[in-house]
Amino acid sequence: MNKSSSLRVENPARTGATARLANLVVSALPWMIIAGLLYAGLFIKPKAVGSSVTPPALERRDRVYGIAHGADGALLAAASNGKILAIGPDRKIARPATPASLSLQDIAAFDAAHAVAVGNDNVILVTEDGGKHWSRVDNVPRSQVANKLNRVRAGANGVAVAVGEMGALLSSQDYGKTWQRLREEEDVAWNDVAILDGGVLVVVGEFGKILRSSDNGKSWEKEQPPVQSSLMAVAFRDASNGVAVGLEGVVLTTGDGGRSWATVKVPAHEHLLDVTWNAERSEWFATGAMGRWVSGTSGADGLQWQAGVLGEHALSWHTRVLAAGRSYWLAGADLGTWDGRQWTPLASN
Repeated sequence: MNKSSSLRVENPARTGATARLANLVVSALPWMIIAGLLYAGLFIKPKAVGSSVTPPALERRDRVYGIAHGADGALLAAASNGKILAIGPDRKIARPATPASLSLQDIAAFDAAHAVAVGNDNVILVTEDGGKHWSRVDNVPRSQVANKLNRVRAGANGVAVAVGEMGALLSSQDYGKTWQRLREEEDVAWNDVAILDGGVLVVVGEFGKILRSSDNGKSWEKEQPPVQSSLMAVAFRDASNGVAVGLEGVVLTTGDGGRSWATVKVPAHEHLLDVTWNAERSEWFATGAMGRWVSGTSGADGLQWQAGVLGEHALSWHTRVLAAGRSYWLAGADLGTWDGRQWTPLASN
């Protein structure tokens, strides 16, 4: 046999050692990866790249349920998720911190410094510096069945009245710091209250129910309602003349301080959720569902009522209306102003 025809023979021992080493590396590889990840997690600190994004004070998903005049031409608004918005005369929005995450249903101002907001689960917030700082009120009367405050009204000398579910009728004499029941709880939701001179209170609620007190809530009279549908809001321009509005376009008027009420037919059937008297325009103005508004002005034959919508594409619902000169602020699914001709939504900063 010559050299060219000879065969090379591998060493069996060397081949076995190589295979064992490869198997060892393969079996150890997962543990090496895990060890590397643990090291990175424990000893390598990530560094932030770029800057955080601050959400706007007023977001598209926000619902604004209440609005009130603040100091120096500013406004205070109560919104979902515990938000309170401070809106300047230049329409710029700030969001002060609040000790609540529950939706706030209404807000009322006593003066330039004091205001109170109420909402779900009977939450009540107060401020003593014009809305810059808010604190939560403790020991608010509660029901074992349901707790939600729908509306709050501020009167003179620190008096406030809040109404809500399960017959909640609460009163404060110290700018909202402490609260007491005016009536025992009952299975009815009260939606609004008017505070009149001489200790008169007028309350409206579900199923057309109306209460009246002439002694600051010590005793009550149940007035006979002319409708059975729920009444959502009530307002007075003086001690005698008032208007209540409700579901299905209901409008009621009174000329004797809320003792008796008459139904007014208006050219609208959408739910009406709030009403106010505008002294600058000498008119009643109500707002509600589907961008609907209703107004009543004095004429030769008494109040003349008309209705309209904010615009072809402005069909949101609004739970509150606030007179501001000859215009109105509307709060609800969105927030903006109506001057009688044009709807101007409030834009986020």
